[in-house]
Amino acid sequence: MPLMHLLAPPAQAFVVAPPRVAPAFDGAAAPPREDDPAADQPPEREADADERRLRRKISNRESARRSRARKQRHLDELRARAERLRRCNRELAARGHAARGRAGLVRLANAWLRAEAAALPRRLAAARRAIALGQLYRPAAAAAAAAAGGGVGTFEQTIASLIA
Repeated sequence: MPLMHLLAPPAQAFVVAPPRVAPAFDGAAAPPREDDPAADQPPEREADADERRLRRKISNRESARRSRARKQRHLDELRARAERLRRCNRELAARGHAARGRAGLVRLANAWLRAEAAALPRRLAAARRAIALGQLYRPAAAAAAAAAGGGVGTFEQTIASLIA
């Protein structure tokens, strides 16, 4: 039992403080909080604390108003940017559509030119054969035309029609 005196608390530790009595609440102002340091202060200091609370409340409201205004400006800027991007997208889509149309026309013209280029060697070969035949048959054709009494220019017309 010699150690029991170490486990027991001292006698003065059990002193009970009188309960704190809150002032009557008349409904005009918020009841004082128990953790409020201004609750135990004289009226002048309490008025200063109320004034500080009021200033802080006004400051917080003003800060919130500025924050909402900043948020609204940012939202307006984002909406304007989104509209600009949509407009740019529409313009780019229209330009792409026009470019695809022009590319189609260029492909058609290119195909026509390739076909024309493929036909030109055949036409040139035909014209060369006609000229060679004309040189062979010119004296005979001139004699036949003179005997028939006309037909001037028929050979040249035949050659021109072959070339065209």
